[in-house]
Amino acid sequence: MRAAAGEALANLSRANVRSPIAKTVELTVAITGASGAIYGHRTLIHLAASGVVETINLIISDSAKTVAMVELGFDLRSADANQLNKWIGLPNDARIIRMHRLDNMAAKPSSGSHPQAGMIIAPCSMGTLAAIASGAGTNLIHRAADVTLKERRKLVLVPRETPFNAIHLENMLKLAHAGAHILPASPGFYHRPQTIEALVDHLVFRILDQFGIPHSNATRWKGASGSSNA
Repeated sequence: MRAAAGEALANLSRANVRSPIAKTVELTVAITGASGAIYGHRTLIHLAASGVVETINLIISDSAKTVAMVELGFDLRSADANQLNKWIGLPNDARIIRMHRLDNMAAKPSSGSHPQAGMIIAPCSMGTLAAIASGAGTNLIHRAADVTLKERRKLVLVPRETPFNAIHLENMLKLAHAGAHILPASPGFYHRPQTIEALVDHLVFRILDQFGIPHSNATRWKGASGSSNA
């Protein structure tokens, strides 16, 4: 997705948010190598545009960088802070995004003593899902998710795979029992999306709802029209 589109969306989101919550939020966002890099991209756009998110600790897996190049045409392999800001539609001097290397196990999200609201993994690959479910993590995404669970903070996982096999389903159930919120990449259609972005945004807004983060009401269900005989 081009930077201009991201900037236009950010402006639209700022103009149509619900009443903002009276606090600033820090979150960790991870993008892994499942198809659906657009979910991670637009989650970042809407978080940055919300007006209440102060810091996003961003972690991107190596596979996710390849997927982003294929699906979005954006090279994250050598992206610096300015390029990330441009990708998300932020000013060059914005400091919302804090990029962390995948192998940096000493980064802030790796410690439970560092306070934050929680973590989003969008999209979440089945490999990442399995590593978190087993507790045998080998990188910062796995460790940050484990910390989120042990500190009883909100962990939102957006699995993007089809069909699910029994192992995938068992891992999701195991994580749900551990306190994770499983939010599959299955957007609704009742808002009659006319673009891929509008379809994806429905799912992204559901992610933001998990943290009470304000956003546009454009895809919210407003009830069916017509009289009821009940």
